[in-house]
Amino acid sequence: MADNYLEKKMEQYRGGSATVAKLKNSLAGLLLKNRSTRGYDSTFKVRKDQLQRIVAVNTKLASARNRQLLRFKLVTGEDAGMVLPHISMGVGLSELSLPLPGCEPNAFIVVCSAEEPRNSTYIDLGISVQSMLLQAVEIGLNGLCIMSFDAEAITKELALPYKPLMVVAIGKGAEKIELVDIPADGNHGYFRKDGVHYVPKLTVDELIIE
Repeated sequence: MADNYLEKKMEQYRGGSATVAKLKNSLAGLLLKNRSTRGYDSTFKVRKDQLQRIVAVNTKLASARNRQLLRFKLVTGEDAGMVLPHISMGVGLSELSLPLPGCEPNAFIVVCSAEEPRNSTYIDLGISVQSMLLQAVEIGLNGLCIMSFDAEAITKELALPYKPLMVVAIGKGAEKIELVDIPADGNHGYFRKDGVHYVPKLTVDELIIE
């Protein structure tokens, strides 16, 4: 299981707590913890200032022709209830109807475009959301990119002045997620077994063209 990577590395390094802390905060460590999370601790309330800190990474990111067209609606507290009915958080596990009751996120970042989106807008979107999720992980939170949502309903509910491109759920993760290696012809579909959410990933050897 690839999620044992950090544990193995911590056993290999015997330089004390400082070395372990450095490993946890490394890019590799953040990437491993940055899993698509579909179950959250409903008792943990995400604050608006935490969402602001997450969105703030966009002031340092690359943008196609430096147009900086992305805009962000922060949704917390009771307003999260206006978003939940209009999103789907587990298309690949439709039989579970995720999120499960009591495991809903209570905060969202709705990413919009200030102009009609073009190909470069979606490149900016990918850079932005990945960076925001890494920032969320760094401050102890988790998230999920949601592309399956009712854009018209969310636009109306939140009185958005721009077209929503993606909804990002943010919260304190409450599920166990592990990565599993697969060959190029393996099944890419994520699945759940004994309460664990497994995510198949190609190995680096499969990704590199010889």
